[in-house]
Amino acid sequence: MARLIVRGGRRLSGTYTAPGNKNAALPMLAAAVLTDEPVVLRNVPDIEDVRSMLAILDALGADVRLQGHTAVVCAKGLRKRAIPRELCSRVRSSILLAGPLAARHGMATLSPPGGDVIGRRRLDTHFDGLRRLGIQASGTDRFVFRRGRLRGARILLDEASVTATENIVMAAVLADGVSTVYNAACEPHVQELCHLLNAMGARISGMGANLLRIEGVSRLGGADARIGPDYIDAGSFLAAAALTGGALTVRNIPEHVFEVLARPFGKLGIVWKTEGATLTLPAGQRLKVRNDFGAAIPKIEDGIWPGFPSDLMSVAIVAATQAAGATLFFEKLFESRMVFVDRLIDMGARIVQCDPHRVIVTGPAPLRATAMTSPDIRAGMAMILAALVARGESVIENAHSIDRGYERVERRLRRLGADIRRAP
Repeated sequence: MARLIVRGGRRLSGTYTAPGNKNAALPMLAAAVLTDEPVVLRNVPDIEDVRSMLAILDALGADVRLQGHTAVVCAKGLRKRAIPRELCSRVRSSILLAGPLAARHGMATLSPPGGDVIGRRRLDTHFDGLRRLGIQASGTDRFVFRRGRLRGARILLDEASVTATENIVMAAVLADGVSTVYNAACEPHVQELCHLLNAMGARISGMGANLLRIEGVSRLGGADARIGPDYIDAGSFLAAAALTGGALTVRNIPEHVFEVLARPFGKLGIVWKTEGATLTLPAGQRLKVRNDFGAAIPKIEDGIWPGFPSDLMSVAIVAATQAAGATLFFEKLFESRMVFVDRLIDMGARIVQCDPHRVIVTGPAPLRATAMTSPDIRAGMAMILAALVARGESVIENAHSIDRGYERVERRLRRLGADIRRAP
C-alpha cells in the first residue's frame, strides 16, 4: 500500500486536460465480448479499475492489448464463461459482463462485484431486466446467468441505475425483436456506450433520454471509438484550483456536461466560463455561499442525470468548508458516502452530520493537517483537496483506492504547483 504526503498552502494554476472517462471505459470494454472482431478504444484512462477489467477479459480468453491510452480487445478466442472470484472482488464493473457474456456466449458465472463500499448497491434491477430478456440468474455467493430464448421486451426499471441500464442494453442488442427500456439512466457514459454499440452494428435510439429503444440484430462487428473526457476528474481539479486561489484552463470539454456542474459549484462561489470546448476558471475567486430565495440556506443534492453527480459530492463538501456561509448537502443515493466527514471535522471543519445522508457545512474554516485513510475513490480525492488547503503536512493512507479512479493524481497535481508526493 502507498501513501500520499501533501503539504498545503500552494496555489494550483495552469492548463489541464481531463483523461478518458472511467465510467465510460469500463462498460465499453465489457461490450467487446459481444463480437468476434476487434474493438479499439482510444483515450482509455490509465487507472487500476481499467487494468482490472482488462485482466478479467484476459482471464476469459480474449486477446487484450494496451498500448499507452489505447486498448484493443478481440473476444474471438474467448473460451471461458466464469470470472475468477478474486478478479470480481477488485472492481464493481465486473457485473457489466453478465449481460453481454450470457447474451453472446450463453452463460456467465461471477461472484458479487467489488468496488467502493459507499452503501448498499443492489443488483435486483440487473437481474429483473435480464430476466425479462430471457436470461435467468441464480445463486447468492456465486451468480450464474443462463440464456434461454433471447427476446426483446418492454422493461420498466425500478431505479434509473447506470450499470443496470448498461447491462440490459448490451444484452438487448442481440435479442430477437424490439426492446424498450423505461426509466433508463441517461448519463453521458451511458450515451457513449450506446454510440459504441451502434458503431458495432446495433440499433439503439433515444440516447440522452430516459426511454431507450433497441432493435435487436443477429450479430455485431468491431469498432474504433474514442472515450470522452472524465467530467468527475475535471470537476475535482477545478475545485482544487478554486480552493487554493489558482486559475485553471480546461481543454476539450463537453460544454453541455459542465452546464450540469455549474449551478451546484456556483452556489459555493466557484464560477467559470466556457467558450466552445475550453473552460476557464479565474484566479482568486471569493468563495461565498449563495443563499436560496428568501435568504434560505441552499441545498446541494445529488441525483440521476442531469442531477449533480454523486461522485462529486465529497469534493463539493470540502469546497463548502472554505466558502463563507452554510450549505446543506443531501446525498440521496448512497448511505455511506459521507462517512469521511469525520476526518474533515478532525481537521477543523465545521460540519454537523444530521444523518447518514445529510450534513450541514459552515465555512470558512481553517483546516489543519492530519493523518487519514482513504476509504474510497471519491472520498480519497476529497481528502487530497482538504490537505491542499490545510496548514502543515497531511498523510493519506491507502492511496491505492484513489488510483482506481484517478490517473497519476500526484503527478498531475504537481504539474499545477501542488506539494504532493507518494511514498511506500
